Amino acid sequence: MLRRSIHLLVHCPAFSLFVAFDLVKMQKYICRMDKQQVLFRDLGNMDYKEAWDYQESLLKENTRKKSLVFSRESVVSSQDSELRTLNSELSTQHYLLFVEHPPVYTLGKSGNIENVLMSEVQLEENGIQFFRTNRGGDITFHGDQQIVGYPILDLEKFYTDIGKYLRNLEEVIIQTMADYGLKGARSAGETGVWLDPDIPGRERKICAMGVRTSRWITMHGFAFNVNTDLSYFNNIIPCGIQNKQVTSLEKELGKKIDFEEAKERVKKNFEKVFEVELVSCEL
Repeated sequence: MLRRSIHLLVHCPAFSLFVAFDLVKMQKYICRMDKQQVLFRDLGNMDYKEAWDYQESLLKENTRKKSLVFSRESVVSSQDSELRTLNSELSTQHYLLFVEHPPVYTLGKSGNIENVLMSEVQLEENGIQFFRTNRGGDITFHGDQQIVGYPILDLEKFYTDIGKYLRNLEEVIIQTMADYGLKGARSAGETGVWLDPDIPGRERKICAMGVRTSRWITMHGFAFNVNTDLSYFNNIIPCGIQNKQVTSLEKELGKKIDFEEAKERVKKNFEKVFEVELVSCEL
């Protein structure tokens, strides 16, 4: 019906200029309607535990909605219009959170505590927090001028494949690095984004990743070094990988990077790779 109406208007001379202009806006609107929306929130600088608790609350709300929908579907026909309305109201919500953390080391659930090279006393003396987490991966560092991204996505609305999800997160960072003229790459068997991963002695990791899922809802995510103080990585064996370096955009390009611009580039590439629309919202 929409196509027929457009066809009739296009062939009406009185409206030809109006339609030519309006069709561009209409086409953009239709494209937006085809994409899933992801609510974007920049949490600024936030304590690690506070951000972790917030992620957990969003994940639990989404898993609660899934449980309610599943329980109703088990007793009511899926053709029932009332059920379809309830399911729509209980639809899960996607989020992308950006945050910077005060200096903190986080250890994945399968990580080795021996990869932390400081004692509890030394950590406290240097004002560095430490947390054992429920994400995958080993030890990493979070600090100022590092883009930490926490996608809370319902993968059942995309694909039920954790490997593909991680590769797509890597692709977001790889494309962002390309915006700066850098060639990001993957390292076989090692999640994250690297430079020169196949050249012994020159391997440099610029983005660490570790995720958790529950009922295909994701949390945790990636840590992309922009102007990050890399000296903090000297106190750990990053990601439990021996004899490999850590780097940042600042180090690779030899200059300070506009942090807000870097965040915008990551957001743009997230939209492109995941084929979604980010919608900014307040807490």
